[in-house]
Amino acid sequence: MADNKRVKRGIKQLQRVKTWQLVLLLILSLLLTATFLRLNNIGMIERRTAVLSADKQGNDEIIRARLFDLQRYAAEHMNADSGVVYLEHQYQRDTENAIRAASQQGGSANINVEADRICQARHGGYSQAYVQCFASELAKVPAGSNAPDKAQLPSASLYRHEFSSPLWSPDFAGFAKGVSALITLVIVLRLIGLVALRAMLHRHYRSI
Repeated sequence: MADNKRVKRGIKQLQRVKTWQLVLLLILSLLLTATFLRLNNIGMIERRTAVLSADKQGNDEIIRARLFDLQRYAAEHMNADSGVVYLEHQYQRDTENAIRAASQQGGSANINVEADRICQARHGGYSQAYVQCFASELAKVPAGSNAPDKAQLPSASLYRHEFSSPLWSPDFAGFAKGVSALITLVIVLRLIGLVALRAMLHRHYRSI
């Protein structure tokens, strides 16, 4: 009889907080989590835009500072993956400088000048298509004494940056996500507890 009273008391305690109230709290918590995650993503986009803007300006120190800012932000905030950030303008500037430096040398300068003339006519600018064309034209020149004077073009992979964000971060989004997970756990445990207590009560009456 005492066990029966304890089971009933446990059911009443669990029923004090309604499931629909917990579900409502969970919905509000999920909305907050989604909002904070969106704000984190907007913060990343702002910093990525700053990197691309610095790339256009061409100041190496500012580019490095903006990249570091983006990297740090992505590492400290959820939903802030940067995706691939390609420093296109820096790549083109460095490519142009490498070709100009090689073209000003004696001996095989005509090799670089001729390759530059052909590829500029085909593509214009110093895009990746131009670089591939330039490398292809230099590859046609037989190896020999002139080979060391060929322009050494930078690798495009050095100008690609990508930063990942953590699965959880100690910010508003992270705490909101934690609260959502906690409420979900409470709902699940509450339902399991009610089912278990009702099963115990049902088994008790059957045994009488």
